Amino acid sequence: MKAKGKVFKYGDNVDTDVIIPARYLNTTDEKELAAHCMEDIDADFVNNVKDGDIMVANKNFGCGSSREHAPISIKAAGISCVIASTFARIFYRNSINIGLPILECEEAVKGIEAGDEVEVDFDTGVIVNVTKNEKYQGEAFPGFMQEIIKADGLINYIKKNK
Repeated sequence: MKAKGKVFKYGDNVDTDVIIPARYLNTTDEKELAAHCMEDIDADFVNNVKDGDIMVANKNFGCGSSREHAPISIKAAGISCVIASTFARIFYRNSINIGLPILECEEAVKGIEAGDEVEVDFDTGVIVNVTKNEKYQGEAFPGFMQEIIKADGLINYIKKNK
């Protein structure tokens, strides 16, 4: 599995209330959540993101609330992968559970800038900054996690493997 897209880059400690503001948590409609993704930190995000684009952030991405709305809004907005130095553990689990690929790679975060074109190979963990012709080695997903992501989330994975 691979992802390729333009990068949207954010800093440290991007919490779930910034990813999807609490005022929109009264819905579970993915399109509605996507329409408000990142609006408090990047008002133009929803107007500029395209299917397949990639989000990059520094440390502790997804800290805060344990709600799944945050990774759902990112995925529904069209982001194909999130790369960060570190993730909040509950955000990490929620992302895999809904089939949103996320990778930790400090070196990639340092080298990648907003607007760069990046390609990610989930099987190997290799991240290529196409714009700068640089390669970084992230942590590849274990096989079972790749299967969950390919199935578009844990629930679909379980249904498929009954």
